[in-house]
Formats: sequence, structure tokens, C-alpha cells
Amino acid sequence: MAVMAQGWLIVDELGGSALSLGYLGAASSLPTILINLFGGALADRIDRRKLIMIISGCAALILLILAVLDSTNYVKIWHVILLASIQAFVMGFDGPVRSSFFPLLIERKHMMSAVALGSIMWQFSRLVTPVLGGIIIRYGDTHTVFYIAVLGWLSMLISIYSIKLSLKNTQKHKNVFNEINEGLRFIASRTDFKILIALTYSTHFFGFQYLQLMPLFAQKLGRDADGFGLLLSSTGLGSLLGTIIVGKVRKSNNVGKIMIVGSLLFCVSISFFSLVTSFYLALVFLFIGGACNTIFFVIGMTVLQIRVPENIRGRVMGIYTITFSLIPLGGLMSGIVANIFGITIAVLAGTTILGTIFILMFITQPIFRNLSGSSFEN
Repeated sequence: MAVMAQGWLIVDELGGSALSLGYLGAASSLPTILINLFGGALADRIDRRKLIMIISGCAALILLILAVLDSTNYVKIWHVILLASIQAFVMGFDGPVRSSFFPLLIERKHMMSAVALGSIMWQFSRLVTPVLGGIIIRYGDTHTVFYIAVLGWLSMLISIYSIKLSLKNTQKHKNVFNEINEGLRFIASRTDFKILIALTYSTHFFGFQYLQLMPLFAQKLGRDADGFGLLLSSTGLGSLLGTIIVGKVRKSNNVGKIMIVGSLLFCVSISFFSLVTSFYLALVFLFIGGACNTIFFVIGMTVLQIRVPENIRGRVMGIYTITFSLIPLGGLMSGIVANIFGITIAVLAGTTILGTIFILMFITQPIFRNLSGSSFEN
């Protein structure tokens, strides 16, 4: 919700352009990418529960500063971008720590169900919060969203505090750069990890560029902040369906092919979204895109979580979670392209590149296309 409000604040209230959104995307991603590797190493060294609590407190403080600036009308575009970059620095530790902490609460045999359930909760938040955010922005302004986000991070801090789980540190005396290198070497030695992480990176960089440009698409379709929220929620609703589909196909012998088909349909649906001028057709294509992409995401995440050794989980997942920072970083590319050729061409360029990558992987990588649900633990 806070990310949504940042984009709307820049475009609607501060008169920003597609290029401004691109700068916001870069500020929201580059610090996270730089810190993710160290965050993963830190997750394997220090009590992850305490780290999540510290991160939650820092995130709440940063958003509180933005909320105060916005509510007092002192906010400028550079304020939003600067605070987004500081937040991204903090999130560089959050991703690997969080993704390596919660699997410790789950039995291995329940990993697929747990990932699917986690996806349902995440997608449900993507469904509900944009609608609420749009309504709140329309009737209460963006600063109200930021204050609510502060409360959200504080509630996370309290929730994690209530989990009485302390993890012992087994690698305190290793050099952090050697530890990072150990995680990189593990991934380099595993074809399945290299392919899945590379495809996830590509999907989030090229395929999700439309998210960064969504405020401009809302304006193109003649909608205000509430319409902007509905567009984002449509993607979340589709993702819920995708998670249900994963539950039906997870034991299939054709899981790899299903992932590829789903990703190609995602590219097609987002391409059509960028072309339509009807708000309701846009909702339909975003719904389809959300469902298709989630199939790839949930299965891919499950394979990685099951197969990664526990002693390097934090570092490997730190490398994996860089993917979420590639969404706003891809927004920098799309912002530059959109500033020259328009938002439709920017999105079409990204989906065309992504579709080509998946086709090449299907042709050249049998280990991916022949992935079977029964082989997840191999």
C-alpha cells in the first residue's frame, strides 16, 4: 500500500512523469540489490527473529518521516526518492532474513502447502490493500496510507516478538565475503538453481515493468486513485486463482511445461493489458496475468526452499530475493522507454523480451521443461 501511495504521490500530487517513476524504481531497488547478499550472510550468523524485529522498527520510522513530510505539505519528489532508497537499504536485509526464518517453522513435507498458503496470504493482501489504498488516497490523501503502513510494520514487530524461537549462531567466525562466495558457488554448481533464479530475475525485471507505470495506466484509462487500486487488486485476485491451480498440478509429471506455458500466457495477457483502452478489459487481462505468473512463482519458490541446504539457506535465499528488487529496477528501464516512446511500447518491449527468454529456456534446458512434481526433493 505504501509503495502504491509513493507512486501516486509523485505522479498525481507532485506532477512527476514516467521518468520520475523510473527514478523511484531505481531508488527502491539498487540499495536492496547491493545489500541482499550481506543480508543473507547475516541471516546465517545472527538470530533471525531479532533481525526481523530491528528491520520492522527501522521501516516504521522511515515511513513515519515520509508521512509527516506529506501531511505537512513539505514533501518534494526528491524526499520520496531519498526515503525510498533508505527503505530499500533496510529491505535488503529483510528479504533474505524473512525467507530463511519462516521455513524453520515448517516441516519439510508441508513445504509446498506452506509456500502456497503464504502466497495466498500475500496475494490476498495484493487484492485488498490496493482497493483500500485507492479509497484512502481519494478520501484521505497519501499521508494517511503512510501512517497506516507505519502501524503495519509495528504490528509485524509485535507479532515476531511473540514468537518464542531463538536460533543459535553456528558461523560467527567465518569471513562474510567467504560466506557469500559459498552461497554463490552452491548456486553455480546447481543447474536447477541457476535456471530458476535466472528466470525469476527475468520475470520480475522485464515482466513486471507495468507495475511501476500503473499510475500512468490508470490515468490513461480515465481513472482516479480508486481505479488505480482496482487495477492492482485485479492482479492480486488472479494470483489467488493461480495459487489454487498450483495445488491441483503440483504432483503432475509436467510441472516444468506448466510453468513455461503459464509464463508465456502471462506475457501475452500483460501485452494485451498495455494495448486496451477499456478499463474493464484491462482488469480482465491483469487477472489472467496474475494467475499465470503465480504458477511459475509458487512452484519455483517451493523447489528452491526444499532443495537448499539449511546451513546456507540465508545466503542462497538472499540471492534469490534480489528478484523482488528487480521489479522497481525494471521500472527505471520502462520509465526511460516510456518517456520516449510511451507506456504501451515500454510494457510491450519487456514482455517480448521475457517471452523470448522462456521460449529459449524451453528449447535448450531439458532439466527445466522436464521438471516433475515427484522430483522436488531430488
